[in-house]
Amino acid sequence: MMITHTTLKNSLAALGLQESLVIAHASLKAFGFIEGGADAMLNALLDSTRGVIMPAFTYKTMLNPEAGPPRNGITYGSEANLNKMAEAFQPDMPADKLMGTLAETLRKHPKAKRSSHPIQSYAGIRADSIIYSQTIFDPFAPINALAESDGWALLLGVDHTVNTSIHYAEKLAGRMQFIRWALLPDRVVECPNFPGDSEGFNAIAPFVEKYTRKVKVGDALVQAVHLRSLLRTVIEQIHNNPLALLCDRKDCERCEAVRWG
Repeated sequence: MMITHTTLKNSLAALGLQESLVIAHASLKAFGFIEGGADAMLNALLDSTRGVIMPAFTYKTMLNPEAGPPRNGITYGSEANLNKMAEAFQPDMPADKLMGTLAETLRKHPKAKRSSHPIQSYAGIRADSIIYSQTIFDPFAPINALAESDGWALLLGVDHTVNTSIHYAEKLAGRMQFIRWALLPDRVVECPNFPGDSEGFNAIAPFVEKYTRKVKVGDALVQAVHLRSLLRTVIEQIHNNPLALLCDRKDCERCEAVRWG
């Protein structure tokens, strides 16, 4: 079944977010065939919300040093080959492919603005103050600003394992954060407050069900989660169980650092 712009617009409008700012995460493949592709999805989002931001992260800028602080969820000196391929961050650097086609489409939009964090930048339209709240020391500031604006986290054909806002809630709950390093054209910079792993995040789903609006579009489930309620719920879960939302993989250095740190 072909999904048209009208179908997208009407389906997203049913979520009732016309007066809201949203942070979106998307897998267009989950929907099936969309007439107009990523551009149609972005236009439908803009038609059905007050403004949109998306992660436009650039992992290719990251460097792994030979040594660094302990309990940092990383094996130092283990990525010499990747270091050689690292690229200096530029404002027009494409978003990592892990962010999905829609994030890059948003970044390239003529009305989009982008923050300048060399690893964890955000791109957005009609959300300039949200985007520009970010600093290298506070990479989650856009999530905070969005929550203060009574925003929503929008999951388009994806689940909570890509829900970046949960990382901010982990930080608010006092969970260990990490340090990473990024290449700029003239220097290497330290980037604090790098988050942990997200593989275990789907465990939050039943606890935020009552704060979630859902609609089916083609083959995909679209979920809108009230952001302040999501943050509050994650914090409560971690306070009740310090190991909540961690993954079970023993080779996950960040979750193991949290578990034993």
